[in-house]
Amino acid sequence: MTVERIECANDARAAAYREMSDGELLRSRGVFVAEGRLVVRRLIEDRRYTIESLLLNDSSHRDLEPTLAGLDPAVPVLVCRTAAFAQLTGYHLHRGCLALVRRPPPTAVASLIASATRIIVLDGVTNADNVGGVFRDAAAFDVDAVLLSPATCDPLYRKAIRTSMAAALQVPFARAAPDEWDTVVAGLRAAGFTVVALTPREPSEPLDLFAARPRPRRLALLIGAEGTGLSAAMESAADHRVRIPISSRVDSLNLAVAAGIALAQLGRR
Repeated sequence: MTVERIECANDARAAAYREMSDGELLRSRGVFVAEGRLVVRRLIEDRRYTIESLLLNDSSHRDLEPTLAGLDPAVPVLVCRTAAFAQLTGYHLHRGCLALVRRPPPTAVASLIASATRIIVLDGVTNADNVGGVFRDAAAFDVDAVLLSPATCDPLYRKAIRTSMAAALQVPFARAAPDEWDTVVAGLRAAGFTVVALTPREPSEPLDLFAARPRPRRLALLIGAEGTGLSAAMESAADHRVRIPISSRVDSLNLAVAAGIALAQLGRR
């Protein structure tokens, strides 16, 4: 591997990491940032992704050294003191471990639908932690893919990847264009999916009653943003509306928690 020492925060070799807070800029340049040893280790071992460089503190470098041996020798491994991370990136990162990675080509919605039997559809979920949590749920319960609305947070945003425990790097996803989104449920139904809306609102049936019936061959679970929930159009377009019964003292569950409960009830393949 090519190990290079960074001694000062304005070193030109680490310039790309100063832009890591600007997700739109990173996307426009066709890259994303992964953070943390577990995530970076899985990223290197996956081999489906092209890593452009790594920025590590000394302890992360020592810990990851066996894994780094599998890197393309041309990939720069930049090593700096932990104290320099905040100056380099604008964040007080204590993990001391970042990777700059090339974004894969986008997956077409039709292709994603054709290859899956269980899909989660996220409608306007803008919170990165919730998106990451749902991807972690998807990996845990053998969901084939996640379909994103135009407004849903980027799963390859640094915080979403970290919260997902790298599941956002593993579970396939596609983002619908604005002109596709209005017909996405119709497209799922035409492909043989039973479309189920997860909602706390009436009219809906308890999730356990729906789950007790024979499982559909292909199933799409619609999940809306925390607080606002699914749009009225998405709810009305679903084949079924289901709710998780909870105490009247609580108005709702965290989105990722609700998704995990729903997937556990609906059963793994």
